[in-house]
Amino acid sequence: MSLPDVQTAEQLLMEAAEMNPGAWVEHSRHVALAARNIAEVHPNLDPTRAYTLGLLHDIGRRTGPNRDRHLLDGHDFLTELGYTDAARIAVTHSFVIPDMDTLQGDWDGTPQEWQRLREVVARAQQTDEDRLIQLCDMLGLADGFCTIEERLVDIALRYTFNARTPDKWRAKLQLKADFDRECGVNIYLLLPGLVERLLA
Repeated sequence: MSLPDVQTAEQLLMEAAEMNPGAWVEHSRHVALAARNIAEVHPNLDPTRAYTLGLLHDIGRRTGPNRDRHLLDGHDFLTELGYTDAARIAVTHSFVIPDMDTLQGDWDGTPQEWQRLREVVARAQQTDEDRLIQLCDMLGLADGFCTIEERLVDIALRYTFNARTPDKWRAKLQLKADFDRECGVNIYLLLPGLVERLLA
């Protein structure tokens, strides 16, 4: 199987939360919910797969506290379990532009791990599922759903930014526009409580 069933994914997330508690766990749950809700109206996506991939996209945080090394840790952990699609998305969710220069902040692994991550990124054949999790990673905070702009600021405050950050921001905003068009709806309307919070 290229990814686990939902029950197994939930168990993997709970085990990871015990190893490294933190806001990333509830973030992952919100990403999963956003992915399922959007997949339900998208013509080419399966809601159950989308939910499962959302739960597991940050599973590399289990080895934390860590920064971008969680991408490789998640990939390796899921690959060892045989969940190849989930392993790919553990990396690609941070690469809306598949270029290592778009990572923000200092690398917290070894030079050898950096090179191996570069190779994984180069090999990855991104699909609509990868695009969906890239989008939904921008729609969930620990305490609820958010706009892409809110999430971009949240990440920049924690990781700083570099010369490629504007390119990455433009690509993520374009991703939302693309999904709005593909789904035939402003995807913010599919996230419970978001519009009400923004208008409150």
